[in-house]
Amino acid sequence: MSKPTRRKKEKGFFDEEYRRAELAKHPDPLKRLNAVMPWELFRPILEKCFDKPAKGPGGRPPFDLVFMFKVLIVQRTYNISDADVEFWIKDRLSVQNFLGITLADDVPDEKTIWAFRNTLSQAGVVETLFNAFRDHLREHGLILNQGSILDASFVDVPRQRNSREENQTIKAGGIPQDWQSEQNAPKIAQKDTEARWTKKNGESHFGYKDHVKVDEKSKIITEYTVTDASVHDSQETESLIDDRDTGKPLYGDSAYAGEPIAKALEDKGIDNKIHQRAYRNKPLTDEEKQDNREKSKVRVRVEHVFGFIENSLGGSFIRSIGTIRAAGIIGLINLTYNMFRFEQLERFGVRS
Repeated sequence: MSKPTRRKKEKGFFDEEYRRAELAKHPDPLKRLNAVMPWELFRPILEKCFDKPAKGPGGRPPFDLVFMFKVLIVQRTYNISDADVEFWIKDRLSVQNFLGITLADDVPDEKTIWAFRNTLSQAGVVETLFNAFRDHLREHGLILNQGSILDASFVDVPRQRNSREENQTIKAGGIPQDWQSEQNAPKIAQKDTEARWTKKNGESHFGYKDHVKVDEKSKIITEYTVTDASVHDSQETESLIDDRDTGKPLYGDSAYAGEPIAKALEDKGIDNKIHQRAYRNKPLTDEEKQDNREKSKVRVRVEHVFGFIENSLGGSFIRSIGTIRAAGIIGLINLTYNMFRFEQLERFGVRS
C-alpha cells in the first residue's frame, strides 16, 4: 500500500508576507529588542569611526552602518561564528525582520562581518558604544545608582596546543624562536600569545576575563574592563570604581577582600560591603558568617548577569586572537546583555 502524498501548495505572491505575520504572533527576543532600542543613538559613533580614510582592509562596508552593528548584535545574541551569521541572515525570517530586510536584499558575507567588527575593535569604539548606551539608560532613570556589585567571569578562547617550553616563552612576553621563521608565519597568525592559562576550583581556563561593575537594583553593567585570565579579580577594582560610587555600598565576594581594596574604598568614601574572608588559623566568627550571608542577598544579583550571558546569549566562549579583538567581542557581549536587560525593564515598567 503506497503512502499518501502530501499535496504541495502552490507558491503565492503574498506567502512571505503571511509567514512574517505568523512569526509576529510568537515571542521573539529580537523582535522585542527592536521595539525598544534607540538604534540611531549609535550612528554618530559609527560614522565617526568609519569616515576616516582606510589604511587597509576594514574600511567602510557597503552596507548601512547601523544595519551592520545590528548584525553584530545578532551574532552576540546567539554566540555564532561569522559564517553562521551570514547563513542565519539568509535563512531565518526572524533575523531578517530584526535587520529590516527581505529575501531579495543583499547580505554581508562573513569577511565583511569580520572586517566591520575588527575595525570597531582596533579603534576601541566598542567601549564608546557601550558607554553611550549606558549613559542613555542613566538619563532615562534606569540605572538607579543606589549601590554596585563587582565580579568577574572567565571568557575562554580556543586552547593552544603548545609545548611547555613554548608556553613559558609566551608567558615571559616572548615568541618561541621556531615560530618566527617565514614558513611559520601562518602558524603565528593562529596563535594567541596574549591569552593566559589559569585555574579556579580545580578547573582550567585559557583566555581572558570580563571584570564588571553592576548596578545593584537594575542589574545593568555600568563599567567593565578586560584582562587576560590570569589577572586576579581584585586587581581591576580601582579601574571599575569612580566618583558615582562615593557614599554608596559596593558589594563583592571574598576575592576583593584585603587591606589594599579596603583602603581604596575608604579613600573614595565608598561603603565597603565586600565579603569577609577567612585566613589560615583565623576562621570567620559566627557574626562574620552572618554578615556575609546578609551581603550575599545583594551580591548574588551579579550572578544573574553572567547567568543570562551563559544561558540566554549562548555563552561567553569566543573565537578570536589577541587582547584587542577579545576586548571588542567582550564589550559587545556586555553591551548586548545591557540591551536585553533594558528591554526587560521596559517590558515590566521599571523606572526610578
